[in-house]
Amino acid sequence: MSEARLTGPVRIVGVGLLGASIGLGLRAKGVEVILADASPTHLAIAADYGAGRPAAPDDVPQLVVVCVPPDVTAAVVASELAANPTAIVTDVASVKLAIHDDLVARGADLSRYLGTHPMAGRELGGPMSGRADLFVGRPWVVAAHDRISYRDASVIDDLILDLGATLVELTPEQHDRAVALVSHVPQVVSTLMARRLIDAPHASVNLAGQGIRDVTRVAASDPELWVQILGQNSAPVIEILRGYRDDLDRFIDALDDLEAPGARRRIAEELFGGNTGVERLPGKHGVDRRYASLIVMVDDRPGQLAKLFNDVGDAGVNLEDLRLEHSPGAQVGLAEISVLPEVLERLTDELAARGWRIAG
Repeated sequence: MSEARLTGPVRIVGVGLLGASIGLGLRAKGVEVILADASPTHLAIAADYGAGRPAAPDDVPQLVVVCVPPDVTAAVVASELAANPTAIVTDVASVKLAIHDDLVARGADLSRYLGTHPMAGRELGGPMSGRADLFVGRPWVVAAHDRISYRDASVIDDLILDLGATLVELTPEQHDRAVALVSHVPQVVSTLMARRLIDAPHASVNLAGQGIRDVTRVAASDPELWVQILGQNSAPVIEILRGYRDDLDRFIDALDDLEAPGARRRIAEELFGGNTGVERLPGKHGVDRRYASLIVMVDDRPGQLAKLFNDVGDAGVNLEDLRLEHSPGAQVGLAEISVLPEVLERLTDELAARGWRIAG
């Protein structure tokens, strides 16, 4: 275990998924963590899981991390600044400008505040979903402003680096426009697509494959939380949704009259534009041309997926990405494995020799 940069103690206010994960990650580094939550049950569960200890009246934290819903974040940050006059205070809400402006209006001491946003999460919430490695390798935005010194803000940099995340500095405005594009609008699009399934015939839903599952995955997110997020970041979300609506209208018009001059070309250009956009996604989440893939048929029996992972590892191949597809009632699933192109042929031969059926 590498030595922590933070000296602590660190006070975490709100021990849902993010708060509990921060606590678990810091405790794994040996940092003292103090927990506070409006729910005694959440607090007890997070403490029992090892995320930290309940707060005591004489605590003097080095850093306070506010992990509460966006609509109360500014109020809690202001309260923590007042209650802990020697501490630096940050928050992890997914909107930044509205919170910053609210704190300015409250007259809060922004020389000890800097908002942040870790780009990490899970569909599940609550302290039991916390993971010490949740932030490893993930971007963590620092929403910079000019009222805090670099020296004082360095403790927040230490927090981010201790949890294994990658620090990204943006202004609050830049952050909110960025997450509108890569998080908030995708949530809306995913949700509206998933709503089409409500009245769909049962036979149609039974045909669902990985495509519809990919598009609708985040539609399972908490509606109450998303009402808050979208409400606090409405301007950039509306701007992008209006552009998306224009794109849809053009696509519909072309599809509605395929015999019109240029209609098929316009559809092809829109589809190709999607290809180009996906290629810009970083790392393994986009269509990274450095990787090749093969599809392995996996029997629907306990332990088969673990065996596949072991056999890939025994072949000396690093698994770069994985997609699973399984239709209801089917006795076999499909595992699409992404690897470096130079090992694809060797891995294919190795898995076939071990009895795996290669579908593509």
